[in-house]
Amino acid sequence: MFTGIVTDIGRIRAIEPRGDMRLTIETAFDMATVDMGASIACHGICLTVVAKGDGWFAVDVSQETLDRTALGALGEGARINLERSLRVGDELGGHIVTGHIDGVAVIEVLETVGDSRRFVFRAPDKLSRFVAEKGSVSLNGASLTVNSVDGATFGINIIPHTQSRTTFGDARVGDRVNMEIDVLARYVARLQDTAGL
Repeated sequence: MFTGIVTDIGRIRAIEPRGDMRLTIETAFDMATVDMGASIACHGICLTVVAKGDGWFAVDVSQETLDRTALGALGEGARINLERSLRVGDELGGHIVTGHIDGVAVIEVLETVGDSRRFVFRAPDKLSRFVAEKGSVSLNGASLTVNSVDGATFGINIIPHTQSRTTFGDARVGDRVNMEIDVLARYVARLQDTAGL
């Protein structure tokens, strides 16, 4: 479980094809405080630490994860958003994020609005009904507030602080991003479907 508050920008040091794909990721996290088998959100994807050392950790990524996320498009040297898992008693600064990616959204528009950057994302059609104005969405692991919705597209303003603390400061039109819908929206929609509303 995560909050969507990115606490480090890591860098992919190595990609090793195996039965699964192993990623070695450089980080500023104190790896002495991270247990083997711990969960770390890597661009929003909950992945398990399988090896670690001073300033780095490794995760194995299954083909299922590669098929359902934008992670496979990243190469060595790519920067990725990182967040350690939530501990009981931690501040919930963003929203509840599971690290289970629902689909891949695409950046369609990027424009400057004051000091912020306005992003317009296109969600997969099957996910668009879960995105609500002033609701939350996790994109590449960052908890963000939706400012506007128009069909399958939605707009988000990203302030300078978030740009500097996440990879959204480097984003470009056409980039694919991992999208996790708000868990509350998921359950409300399920209840509506069950009730035939």
